[in-house]
Amino acid sequence: MADFSSTFSFENAIVSQFIFYATIVLLKMMLMSVWTSKNRISKEVYANEEDLKLSPDDKLKIKTTDKDVERIRRCHQNDIENIIPFVLIGCFYCMTGPSPFIAGLHFRLFAAIRIFHTIAYRFAIPQPARFIAFLGGWGITASMAVVVLGSATM
Repeated sequence: MADFSSTFSFENAIVSQFIFYATIVLLKMMLMSVWTSKNRISKEVYANEEDLKLSPDDKLKIKTTDKDVERIRRCHQNDIENIIPFVLIGCFYCMTGPSPFIAGLHFRLFAAIRIFHTIAYRFAIPQPARFIAFLGGWGITASMAVVVLGSATM
């Protein structure tokens, strides 16, 4: 049995692919928080009392209903709900010794689907576009989870 350090390293082509695509979706998720903050500040839509001090206008009130800010925030929330499980399960999946082709397909498709999901959210592409993207990403993560559970010994 190989040790963890040799299995989970950049020398392992599967792990290297996983780290590349996981980093892309994690960076995308991180950028969503910056995008939300930028829009809150530019539109003066603040959710907390202390945030009101960011504006020179002392007549501002807390506002949490701006449709544009909320759309970006919901997209970010959806990323959190989907990318974190993908990354965690993906780490376990890499340890199962999957086919490099199938593993790469899982990783590339997930990254592409999450990017498409954000585009669909940003430009309000009619449903079922976002739902299909969500379902695709969920299915990919579930597929990896099934492999992990099938490989785990109790």
